[in-house]
Amino acid sequence: MPAPTELAARLAEIAARGRLRRRWARDGGQGAHIWLEGREYLSFASNDYLGLANHSELVAEVQIAAGRHGVGAGAAHLLSGHHALHQALEAELAAFVGLPAALLFTCGYMANLGVVTALLGHHDAIFADRLNHASLTDAAILSRAQHHRYPHLDLAALERMLADSRARVKLIATDAVFSMDGDLAPLPELLALAERYGAWLYVDDAHGFGVLGAEGRGSLEHHRLTLHPSPLPPHPALIYMATLGKAAGVSGAFVAGSPELIDWLTQRARTHIYTTASPPMLAAAVRRSLRLIRAGEQRRAQLRGLIERLRRGAEGLPWRLRPSDTPIQPLIVGEDAAAVQLSEALRTRGLWVPAIRPPTVPEGTARLRISLSAAHREADIDRLLEALHAIATECR
Repeated sequence: MPAPTELAARLAEIAARGRLRRRWARDGGQGAHIWLEGREYLSFASNDYLGLANHSELVAEVQIAAGRHGVGAGAAHLLSGHHALHQALEAELAAFVGLPAALLFTCGYMANLGVVTALLGHHDAIFADRLNHASLTDAAILSRAQHHRYPHLDLAALERMLADSRARVKLIATDAVFSMDGDLAPLPELLALAERYGAWLYVDDAHGFGVLGAEGRGSLEHHRLTLHPSPLPPHPALIYMATLGKAAGVSGAFVAGSPELIDWLTQRARTHIYTTASPPMLAAAVRRSLRLIRAGEQRRAQLRGLIERLRRGAEGLPWRLRPSDTPIQPLIVGEDAAAVQLSEALRTRGLWVPAIRPPTVPEGTARLRISLSAAHREADIDRLLEALHAIATECR
């Protein structure tokens, strides 16, 4: 075990490389404007894409549900923690994304760990996009399956790996919207490969649910892999995961797929079985959030307009925006120290845009991850752009 002095030395090394992270204590609610340690900032650092985290209807729903059902589930789902609100929410979520059944998890990280380890073992193989979220990487390691990582969006490389594999069970795992780049996985092509090689396709739609697709139904609908009402049964090897703490504005996650898959996960997904169920009041809030998402086309249109305004206004900056039509807008800076300096220069101007550095992103691609929300206004985008252009002028 490393001694405290050794840990201190390692921390000093991280700091010297410009990669030391710290937490800033927020006071008050999440939103376009936040208070951090006594100062107000215009924030571009939240995944609250539709601006629902402080919505009055969700707050009221939580208050009512807490009064009726208390504030804690008190047990795991398979003991006495599974509430009628959980069960109703699972049915609504499955119907919303166009799949037969769904299962709740406390967060997306636990969902990914639970699903992959429940389906794969020593003699199996997972094929993962190199830029997948860390939770999918950890899930692959914990499953003890062969772990093949293909270059980002490289379907030819993926197919070669699938063709060469003699694994008993194969699973292709991908983010639907990549969390640090904001680009989309080619889900129809990935599903075709899964069909061709007898593999599962696991889709992590943490950043697409509520934002993409008709009525915010997510990436499957965006790619026309599900229709409402669906005229055909969904592909039995398709596994869908989405989180409820981003566009939905609450907390938790769910996995949807065939009834047999959900039954299996209920029996074998350790992160569902061996953890206390989330508070029923949160399930009530998510049910209300689904109504707001379904009726939220104006919010999504607002978001699309803000994305376009940012990208148009960023032309001419010395830092480039990665191609992205989603609320995740990565401004690539390059060196770690330069990204931290740019973030700090914005902070002194009252703008909160944290620097993202390796190992979260590949070496040499440190960036500002600009996260947009329907809670932002055009004037907020203009303020950010004016600050970036001013800093760029000062750095010449």
